Amino acid sequence: MSTESGSDSPSGQVRVWDLPVRICHWGFVLLLPVLWWTAENSEMRWHMRAGTLLLALVIFRILWGFSGSSTARFASFVRGPLAVLGYLRTIGKGGDKAPGHNPAGGWSAVVLILLLAAQAFSGLFAGDPFDGAIGPLNETLGIRFSAQMTDWHEWAFNLILGFVALHLVAIATYSLALRDRLVPPMITGKREGGAIVGEMQPVPAWRAMLCAVLAGGAALWVYNGAPGL
Repeated sequence: MSTESGSDSPSGQVRVWDLPVRICHWGFVLLLPVLWWTAENSEMRWHMRAGTLLLALVIFRILWGFSGSSTARFASFVRGPLAVLGYLRTIGKGGDKAPGHNPAGGWSAVVLILLLAAQAFSGLFAGDPFDGAIGPLNETLGIRFSAQMTDWHEWAFNLILGFVALHLVAIATYSLALRDRLVPPMITGKREGGAIVGEMQPVPAWRAMLCAVLAGGAALWVYNGAPGL
């Protein structure tokens, strides 16, 4: 049993993304507008629930980055600056491609995960106790620190919006200029083989289940105020 339902790919296609990676990706896409709307409309109870789900997804993605399928692992796509520069010089020139993130896209994924982690973490301490909207750990480290975390929470979201805008520009550029569509594979998990060398190597499904239990448990624990801390 693996994290993919089915072991054979259609002719001409290779598996590049497992189901957990795709769930995390589209979960982030759906949660960001929900978090924005609930904050703007003072729906703080739902905002904190959505934030808890975001935290769970971030924790899961980090765990999955060490224990998941081959293309999900950080070790498969985090490369040094020379590799990134080498890749940028060859864009549009053809050649072999890895089944997952390219060196530049790998760092883009890491930055996004870190920004989302900062957003979720700062939200745990953010808020104003005088208007009743406070994170579950707001009172643990004092008013001054909580006020600073509130500012960071707002800045982090603005950084995420800017990063998402750059991400969309990159997707459009790859699609229109390079004829390399990045969105369909994140839906189906597969892409046309072409010059792609290799294929995603899945792992047993129990790993995803274990990561989900750990991530969900940690998120619920802090949502309830981190009892016992």
